[in-house]
Amino acid sequence: MPVTVIYKTSATATGGRDGTARSDDGSVDVKLVVPKEMGGPGGEGANPEKLFAAGYSACFLGAMKAISAKAGVKVPADATVKAEVGFGPRSEGGYGITANLVVTLPGVERADGERLMAAAHEVCPYSNATRGNVEVGLTLA
Repeated sequence: MPVTVIYKTSATATGGRDGTARSDDGSVDVKLVVPKEMGGPGGEGANPEKLFAAGYSACFLGAMKAISAKAGVKVPADATVKAEVGFGPRSEGGYGITANLVVTLPGVERADGERLMAAAHEVCPYSNATRGNVEVGLTLA
Protein backbone atom coordinates (compact mmCIF):
# COMPACT_ATOMS: atom_id res chain seq x y z
CA MET A 1 0.00 0.00 0.00
CA PRO A 2 1.61 3.30 -1.03
CA VAL A 3 2.25 5.95 1.60
CA THR A 4 2.25 9.68 0.87
CA VAL A 5 5.21 10.81 2.97
CA ILE A 6 4.57 14.08 4.83
CA TYR A 7 7.54 13.82 7.22
CA LYS A 8 10.86 12.06 6.97
CA THR A 9 13.77 11.68 9.37
CA SER A 10 16.84 9.53 9.73
CA ALA A 11 19.24 8.17 12.30
CA THR A 12 22.56 6.39 12.05
CA ALA A 13 23.83 3.56 14.24
CA THR A 14 27.49 2.80 14.67
CA GLY A 15 28.79 -0.36 16.33
CA GLY A 16 25.48 -2.24 16.30
CA ARG A 17 23.86 -3.18 19.61
CA ASP A 18 26.92 -2.05 21.58
CA GLY A 19 27.59 1.26 19.87
CA THR A 20 25.71 4.50 19.45
CA ALA A 21 22.68 5.79 17.56
CA ARG A 22 22.08 9.40 16.63
CA SER A 23 19.42 11.19 14.66
CA ASP A 24 20.77 13.37 11.89
CA ASP A 25 19.58 16.52 13.68
CA GLY A 26 21.17 15.39 16.98
CA SER A 27 17.94 15.49 18.98
CA VAL A 28 18.32 11.76 19.68
CA ASP A 29 21.83 10.66 20.66
CA VAL A 30 22.06 7.42 22.63
CA LYS A 31 24.65 4.97 23.84
CA LEU A 32 23.62 1.40 23.01
CA VAL A 33 24.26 -1.47 25.42
CA VAL A 34 23.47 -5.17 25.01
CA PRO A 35 21.34 -6.38 27.99
CA LYS A 36 22.76 -9.11 30.22
CA GLU A 37 19.81 -11.33 29.22
CA MET A 38 21.13 -11.20 25.65
CA GLY A 39 24.73 -11.99 26.60
CA GLY A 40 25.95 -8.41 26.93
CA PRO A 41 27.35 -6.41 29.83
CA GLY A 42 24.07 -4.62 30.60
CA GLY A 43 24.30 -1.32 32.41
CA GLU A 44 23.29 2.16 31.40
CA GLY A 45 22.29 2.65 27.82
CA ALA A 46 19.52 2.02 25.36
CA ASN A 47 18.88 -0.83 22.95
CA PRO A 48 16.66 -1.21 19.88
CA GLU A 49 13.84 -2.70 21.98
CA LYS A 50 13.81 0.28 24.38
CA LEU A 51 13.77 2.68 21.45
CA PHE A 52 10.93 0.74 19.78
CA ALA A 53 8.95 0.74 23.06
CA ALA A 54 9.36 4.51 23.42
CA GLY A 55 8.32 5.15 19.84
CA TYR A 56 5.35 2.77 19.86
CA SER A 57 3.97 4.08 23.17
CA ALA A 58 4.18 7.72 22.04
CA CYS A 59 2.72 6.96 18.62
CA PHE A 60 -0.17 4.92 20.04
CA LEU A 61 -1.12 7.68 22.50
CA GLY A 62 -0.97 10.15 19.61
CA ALA A 63 -3.26 7.88 17.57
CA MET A 64 -5.76 7.74 20.43
CA LYS A 65 -5.77 11.54 20.62
CA ALA A 66 -6.10 11.87 16.85
CA ILE A 67 -9.21 9.69 16.66
CA SER A 68 -10.75 10.59 20.02
CA ALA A 69 -13.36 12.97 18.59
CA LYS A 70 -14.44 10.47 15.93
CA ALA A 71 -14.59 7.70 18.57
CA GLY A 72 -16.50 9.97 20.94
CA VAL A 73 -14.06 9.40 23.79
CA LYS A 74 -12.03 12.23 25.30
CA VAL A 75 -8.43 11.26 26.08
CA PRO A 76 -7.58 12.58 29.56
CA ALA A 77 -4.48 14.76 29.95
CA ASP A 78 -2.94 12.17 32.31
CA ALA A 79 -3.47 9.20 29.95
CA THR A 80 -0.45 6.96 29.48
CA VAL A 81 0.63 4.14 27.20
CA LYS A 82 3.34 1.76 28.36
CA ALA A 83 4.79 -0.46 25.63
CA GLU A 84 6.28 -3.70 26.92
CA VAL A 85 8.56 -5.08 24.22
CA GLY A 86 9.96 -8.61 24.34
CA PHE A 87 12.81 -10.15 22.33
CA GLY A 88 13.59 -13.79 21.71
CA PRO A 89 14.20 -16.63 19.27
CA ARG A 90 11.44 -17.58 16.83
CA SER A 91 10.46 -21.21 16.28
CA GLU A 92 10.99 -20.61 12.54
CA GLY A 93 14.55 -19.43 13.19
CA GLY A 94 16.05 -16.03 13.77
CA TYR A 95 14.70 -13.61 16.35
CA GLY A 96 11.49 -11.69 16.82
CA ILE A 97 9.81 -9.22 19.10
CA THR A 98 6.49 -9.00 20.91
CA ALA A 99 4.67 -5.93 22.15
CA ASN A 100 1.98 -5.34 24.74
CA LEU A 101 0.49 -1.88 25.06
CA VAL A 102 -0.80 -1.10 28.55
CA VAL A 103 -3.14 1.88 28.32
CA THR A 104 -4.22 3.95 31.32
CA LEU A 105 -7.21 6.24 30.77
CA PRO A 106 -8.19 7.73 34.14
CA GLY A 107 -11.90 8.53 34.38
CA VAL A 108 -12.83 6.80 31.11
CA GLU A 109 -15.43 4.02 31.22
CA ARG A 110 -13.93 0.59 30.44
CA ALA A 111 -16.08 -0.03 27.33
CA ASP A 112 -15.20 3.42 25.96
CA GLY A 113 -11.50 2.85 26.64
CA GLU A 114 -11.52 -0.51 24.89
CA ARG A 115 -13.32 0.99 21.89
CA LEU A 116 -10.80 3.83 21.73
CA MET A 117 -7.85 1.41 21.94
CA ALA A 118 -9.27 -0.76 19.15
CA ALA A 119 -9.83 2.27 16.91
CA ALA A 120 -6.32 3.61 17.61
CA HIS A 121 -4.83 0.19 16.81
CA GLU A 122 -6.35 0.46 13.33
CA VAL A 123 -4.76 3.86 12.54
CA CYS A 124 -1.47 3.90 14.50
CA PRO A 125 1.49 3.68 12.08
CA TYR A 126 3.38 1.33 14.45
CA SER A 127 0.34 -0.94 14.71
CA ASN A 128 0.01 -0.96 10.94
CA ALA A 129 3.73 -1.70 10.51
CA THR A 130 3.64 -4.61 12.95
CA ARG A 131 0.27 -6.12 11.99
CA GLY A 132 0.77 -9.74 10.93
CA ASN A 133 4.47 -9.59 11.85
CA VAL A 134 4.56 -8.93 15.60
CA GLU A 135 2.34 -10.30 18.33
CA VAL A 136 0.75 -7.15 19.81
CA GLY A 137 -1.46 -7.19 22.90
CA LEU A 138 -3.73 -4.38 24.05
CA THR A 139 -4.39 -4.09 27.79
CA LEU A 140 -6.55 -1.45 29.44
CA ALA A 141 -5.21 -0.91 32.96
